Amino acid sequence: MKVLLLQPEAPVLYWKMPVLCRLSGKKALFPPLGLITVAALLPPEWELRLVDMEIEPLTSQDWDWADMVMLSGMVVHRHQFLALVREGKQRGKIVVAGGPYPSSEPEPIMEAGCDFLIKGEAENTLPLFFAALKEGRRGVVLDKGEKPDLATSPIPRFDLLKMPNYMTMGIQTSRGCPYACEFCNVSSLFGRKSRVKEVSQVLAELEVINRLGWRGEIFICDDNFIGNRERAADLLQRLIPWMKERNHPFSFWTQTSVDLGQDLAMIDLMTRANFGMVFIGVETPDEDALAAANKFQNLRHSLVDSINNIAANGLGVLASFIVGLDGEKPGTGERIRAFVEETATPLVMLNFLVPLPGTKLWQRLQKEGRLREDRFESDLVIKTLSYVPTRPEADIMEEYFHLWENLYEPRNFLKRAFQFIHRIRPTRAALAKKQGVPLPPSKPAAKPPLIDQIYSLRVLLALCWRRGVLPPYRRQYWRQFLGVYRENPSRMIKYLKILGMGEDMFNLREVMLQHREDYQRLG
Repeated sequence: MKVLLLQPEAPVLYWKMPVLCRLSGKKALFPPLGLITVAALLPPEWELRLVDMEIEPLTSQDWDWADMVMLSGMVVHRHQFLALVREGKQRGKIVVAGGPYPSSEPEPIMEAGCDFLIKGEAENTLPLFFAALKEGRRGVVLDKGEKPDLATSPIPRFDLLKMPNYMTMGIQTSRGCPYACEFCNVSSLFGRKSRVKEVSQVLAELEVINRLGWRGEIFICDDNFIGNRERAADLLQRLIPWMKERNHPFSFWTQTSVDLGQDLAMIDLMTRANFGMVFIGVETPDEDALAAANKFQNLRHSLVDSINNIAANGLGVLASFIVGLDGEKPGTGERIRAFVEETATPLVMLNFLVPLPGTKLWQRLQKEGRLREDRFESDLVIKTLSYVPTRPEADIMEEYFHLWENLYEPRNFLKRAFQFIHRIRPTRAALAKKQGVPLPPSKPAAKPPLIDQIYSLRVLLALCWRRGVLPPYRRQYWRQFLGVYRENPSRMIKYLKILGMGEDMFNLREVMLQHREDYQRLG
């Protein structure tokens, strides 16, 4: 069996970072971890070909080669996903679909002609597929109905990836989250119990990536890395010496809940293991809206204190916010802006509420008759709400667009980036040197390949040209650049990475301002 593994291309959105990728000589931010995990579960005699449409086009030769096509994707891939299913059937291929989008909304995919839809997780559902394939059944939805033990999850087929094309590698150490935020589809897809891989499994995956020559960032794409704190601490305690023995080939970032800010011991373990950033769903400073969304973990402690604790103790924060939640009050956009300024968080993800199929929010709004199902496509395409909100839609959208306009105005962004670097503590090595404390002897950190060093230089030169020469605020750029060099030089690389990501945010800001004009014109 010749199997074509297809990852659709996503539309322009926050996670693409095309400018940073281009400046770095890369083509995509992340590899398709789900597909290469599935690949490791397929019979070894099957021939596999991976096409990630984020980095390369799908050709007629690829189609002609294949007997079977296996697709994975999220809701954001919906349009191209359905088109690929239809094309696969038109070309006479066996079409198999899986991943978050098919698991959440199987009906349109089956209507497009899909032969096998694998609902849920592959580790315990693929055996059902193999049996159905052998029996000659078609047009079936396969659902094991239970969550697999991740001890059965194999090492993904990292060898199928064209690694030099990616900014970041990805691994997964757990699935599920103990919290049940109403708008999030994690609990509906993966459950509220945090199921974990054995530490030995995780280290084995990292060893494969290391031997394949990867050097640089790895995204641990767990739904909540600290969902099982005992396991997270155990993993970090084993990862710290593993990294040291191999001359620190990787840096890590991941997703956690905001209560990480109250666990300084966990933050310390993470930074010792070379974690540099965490993605956190702050959502809103409006407590009534947090309560209505079942996001009670964000109400237990001061959100400002939690974010400041994380940053002050060595981790960068990428914070996500939502406008349009039930229970929020007028002016929530201004309160979000004030929160971001107070915490000096440079990188923020700005969203309006999107009810995802299968979530408790989707189910509730459907029951209340508030889903605009004929406008479901519009939320990601022309930027209008796909549900009836509890306050005027025009107010919500104007606050959303204004946040993009204000927070990613280049001067404001540069100011926050500098303030953040001023607040974050120096690296451990810099602190020890400043305090006159000798560090234990160790080998120097592994250097990235020469080509990656060249790319890093390209990014620096591009930033100096784009922000230090061309714009009228170039003096601010150089003043801050020299300020970081003088005040916190060990964080200069982190500062430049933040600025590099800002290049994409400036472009997205322009896209959002155009969306605002379109929205106002459409009324």
